[in-house]
Amino acid sequence: MDPITVFKGKSVSIPIANIDTDQITPARYLKGTEKKLGSVFFRDWRFNADGSPKPEFPLNRPGAQGVSILVAGDNYGCGSSREHAPWAMHDFGIRAVISTSIADIHTNNCLKNGIIPIVVDAATHPEALAAGEQNLEFEVDLPNRTLTLPSGRKVTFPIDAFAQRCLVQGLDELGYLRSHAKAVEAYESARPGR
Repeated sequence: MDPITVFKGKSVSIPIANIDTDQITPARYLKGTEKKLGSVFFRDWRFNADGSPKPEFPLNRPGAQGVSILVAGDNYGCGSSREHAPWAMHDFGIRAVISTSIADIHTNNCLKNGIIPIVVDAATHPEALAAGEQNLEFEVDLPNRTLTLPSGRKVTFPIDAFAQRCLVQGLDELGYLRSHAKAVEAYESARPGR
């Protein structure tokens, strides 16, 4: 995983509440463990049955190419626990998702896959949604836990301290454990044999 510190990204808004993981990645795409799922990100909302794109869907609009920040309605990522949802998000190019609430399991899955879940208050959310409608650029400062809106206004966001440290260092949980291998080996060598 690449370290995440400060980055700017173009945004898109999907202002729908209660988007569940079956919309993010439909169940029929859960059979594999390949993380290349960008083409099925919001598959049923992005495409018609014949595979043609739905021009009215926010991710299909001309300004949405190259977006990396998704501004969503309340309770984003609810529903079943499926890591395929952040796999699809990440492969599509999403690096942060902004909402007034993000489901707990989805939050954890995002953090483990290099996506920053950013929860903002109800007063900030409409401004973020409006900026995403125009595909404007946000800045995310993970070390300082701040989101800078296109207007220049900064807000702080909560994030688990351990997850934050891992993302800033570019480590997954196994990588974090391996970074302490010498300490583990020293501890084990000092223990009496069994």
